[in-house]
Amino acid sequence: MDCIAIDGGDGTVSDVMTAVHRHYAPDRLPALAILPSGNTNLIAGDVGFGMRGIAALEHLQHLAASGTLRRNVRRRSGLVVEWPEDDGREPVVGMFHGAAAFTRGIELAHQPAILNHYAHETAVVVSFLSSVAHLLTRRSRQEWMMGDPIGIQAGGTVRRGNCFLFLSTTLQHLPYGIWPFWTDHGARSDVINYLHVAARPTRLVPAAMALLRGRHPGWLRRNPDYCSGCEARIEMTLTSDFVLDGEVLSPGASGRIILSSTAPIDFIQA
Repeated sequence: MDCIAIDGGDGTVSDVMTAVHRHYAPDRLPALAILPSGNTNLIAGDVGFGMRGIAALEHLQHLAASGTLRRNVRRRSGLVVEWPEDDGREPVVGMFHGAAAFTRGIELAHQPAILNHYAHETAVVVSFLSSVAHLLTRRSRQEWMMGDPIGIQAGGTVRRGNCFLFLSTTLQHLPYGIWPFWTDHGARSDVINYLHVAARPTRLVPAAMALLRGRHPGWLRRNPDYCSGCEARIEMTLTSDFVLDGEVLSPGASGRIILSSTAPIDFIQA
């Protein structure tokens, strides 16, 4: 198969990428055309086809008939999650992974009280406000800021102890100019960008404001509570759930997972 069109959101894209990873050789990966129509379309914001519905399918047919399907593509790798201690569990593939405070925020967003009463865009806002409200109460603030026990090994970087927030992605663009990752070696599309924020981080408010605007001032880069970089492989040990493209997953009995990147995938552009 030379091209697979995916009509859906991030969860559907993740399902298809997982199936492609299991059944196609790395040097024979089909191109993907993402037609965003799901609840969350973070992936499509970076590598989406740019059209949807019947018009998108007709344009794809035209590209295929003219032999120009891969004339205009964005090349990205998928993010693979493996459970090395669990032989019966197949790897899954997505493009955005998070743990600790990110998992708590997603679980808030998935509560029926929010999902059943708000459209998705509004639910995101309500979830954010709920998270802020949790941080304003002393008991919840202490619980959130204490973080979760997480160990990571990313290249030569090893961090152990409680973690307030962990994010990783193989995307190169996030909505609204948000980009909480940085590296001293320039951006690469074939590795995993990651951010690790230690428990009880200092200067959290100004750090959050900077990262949400895609800025990485020198004081933030020098602060040991904040660590970012890019690696082809990241090993993690966790005691709590994590999130891949909006789906909450368990780290398993051993708590050990490995993040890696797939071979580059061509995402077709209209």
